[in-house]
Parts: sequence; structure tokens; C-alpha cells
Amino acid sequence: MRRTKRYRVEGANSLWHIYKTVPFWKVVRNFIIIQLARYTPFLNLKNRMYRSFLKMEVGQETAFALMVMLDIMFPEKIHVGKNTVIGYNTTILAHEYLIKEYRLGDVIIGDEVMVGANSTILPGVTIGDQAVVAAGTVVHKDVEAGTFVAGNPMRVIYTKEQMQERIKNDTFLSES
Repeated sequence: MRRTKRYRVEGANSLWHIYKTVPFWKVVRNFIIIQLARYTPFLNLKNRMYRSFLKMEVGQETAFALMVMLDIMFPEKIHVGKNTVIGYNTTILAHEYLIKEYRLGDVIIGDEVMVGANSTILPGVTIGDQAVVAAGTVVHKDVEAGTFVAGNPMRVIYTKEQMQERIKNDTFLSES
């Protein structure tokens, strides 16, 4: 189960309550910053924008590819370790608005993680150090350190031990 905090709402669905949960001007400011950063090819500038304006934790030498979409309402709940790659057009969410409730949860991405293009990371998950998330994966639960996961629904392709064995035997790198 993902680690999210649930907030019940009465009446209309939770998205109608959005500006009771997050200030309007915060959303507008975050939207502008995130859109500018999505198209910025300068990794240092992008990371500074995320740290300074969005209050995200972003490790040194982390690379967000073009078109990465961060949570507009709660980017400060996203924590990314050092030397990590977030692939093209990946979406990282720290909230989800449902019919009778909304949920918030920190997203923690470890050091030296590789997230493939077009992946979606849902609120309340942790991706451990040196994990690999294949392109197009929906990360709906925690990923253990060193594990290779893929798919929708996400499943483990190789455990940390299997990954280490494949790298040791050089079969992982020579398959492509």
C-alpha cells in the first residue's frame, strides 16, 4: 500500500475542492515554473528552479529530461537523490483527487535511479537506490533498491541479486 494521507470531502468530487486544499496562486506559480523547466535543456538551471522555486529536494548531478511533468500542486513532496535520471515525459504525482477524497503522499526517488521515458510515478511511493524503472511503467508501489521493474501493472523483472549477477556475467549489457 502506498503511503498517502487521505482527506475526505463532502458534496462534489474532490477536484471541486482544489482551492481549499492548495492556494490558487501557488498552483499558477508552480505551473509557470514547471512549464519553463520542462523545455529547459540546461540541467543545472532546471535543478536550481526546482530547488529554489518549488522547494523540491534534488540531488547533485540529477538529470530531468525534457518534458518531465512534476506535481503542480505539491512539488515540495517530491524528493530525488543524486545522480538520478528521470526520463523524457515522465509524470511524478504527489497528489490524487478522487470522488469522495483526495490523497497526498511524498515521492522518494533514491540515488542513481534510472526512470525510463513516459513513466508515471504515483503518490506515496519510494524508489530505492540504483533501481531501474523501464519506460512506460506505472509505479504504483515501492521499488526496492537495485531492482529492475517494468509494466502496467508494474512487476519486478529482476531483483537486486539477479541484476548483480547479470551485470557480473555481462549478459545484461550485451543483450541490446
